[in-house]
Amino acid sequence: MSASEIGWIILTCVLGVQLMFAIWNVSCLPKVRSFNADELKDKDILVSVLIPARNEKLHIQGCLESVLASDTTGFQMEVLVLDDRSEDETAAIVQSIADHDPRVRLLHGVELPAGWMGKSHACHRLVQEAKGEWFMFVDADVRLEPAAIRQTIAAGCEQGGGLVTGFPYQVTKTWMEKLVVPMMVFTIISHLPIFMIRRSSNPMFVAATGAFLLIHRSSYEASGGHAAIQTDLVDDMSLAKAVKRAGHPVMLADVHDVTNTRMYQNGAEVWNGYKKNMYEGMGRKDVLLLGTMLMYTWMYIVPPLGLMIGLLTGNATSIIYGLTGTVLGMAVKRVSDHAGGQPWWLAFLQPISMACVIAIGIASWQAGRSGKGYVWKGRRYS
Repeated sequence: MSASEIGWIILTCVLGVQLMFAIWNVSCLPKVRSFNADELKDKDILVSVLIPARNEKLHIQGCLESVLASDTTGFQMEVLVLDDRSEDETAAIVQSIADHDPRVRLLHGVELPAGWMGKSHACHRLVQEAKGEWFMFVDADVRLEPAAIRQTIAAGCEQGGGLVTGFPYQVTKTWMEKLVVPMMVFTIISHLPIFMIRRSSNPMFVAATGAFLLIHRSSYEASGGHAAIQTDLVDDMSLAKAVKRAGHPVMLADVHDVTNTRMYQNGAEVWNGYKKNMYEGMGRKDVLLLGTMLMYTWMYIVPPLGLMIGLLTGNATSIIYGLTGTVLGMAVKRVSDHAGGQPWWLAFLQPISMACVIAIGIASWQAGRSGKGYVWKGRRYS
């Protein structure tokens, strides 16, 4: 047996194990709809829905309308929106809604203090004005089903406080969105043992998204809140880790059937958004990021390349193992896409999606290491 054949066998076994892990991992993801929301009727809960908004005229009205249409059986709700020095009509849209619904209050942002990240400071300001027992952070581009907040509060109450978060269903329209955005769920399903998020106090086992994040006031205060992570670019992950360090529980739940979002509007936003988060999300650890990119190349790019080379050269070994590896990689992608509610055919584009992720990861590393930093929402972060 040749060395190349041994290499193919090892790669095939690794992909097979990865597929089995992904299938098992998805089964560990609790569905937010599974929690008993009827128990809320015996509680007296005020929830503060907190929405930071900067230049969100395309999204803010739809977001607020979905929040205000929520089923509030068993709890009361206040809605605070902070207009973070928008250069468009965001504030006017919010104020017009607030004029007709007393639950909504508009706050105005101030000049960003030195050392603060923009979103973290906006969330910090929102919390300072919030009166609720629970803080429900919602991004302006998120839309909620009527049961979303109620079910998530039920999950938080059953957990006994702490933090509950989940990735909304990702609405994608352009090709770059379809190729890259669902890969966010892929990375979690493929690598992070979901059952350890709830069972382990180690902050290494955590995943979170600020797009839809519920946290109890006591847990927020114990973690230090956004003031303690004011310099961190990936604020949602940093907050979840801080909650764990404070000894409070964290839950990642399946919320894709009660929430949805279109995070980015075009390819450029996809590129810049992921470029901003990838290197920072791995703690600016060169070895971790570059090692992950090399692993992705080996597992998900080498098999389709081997298949193509085998077809061109007539090499049966490359054809058989290249095809097997490619199919296994697509199967892993299908498992994660199913968990996120994405269409089945996206799995066939797995090699292209992975190539895009690798390219963005390298660009993220270069921007972070060179000091050029990242540009997002009209602000530059170094």
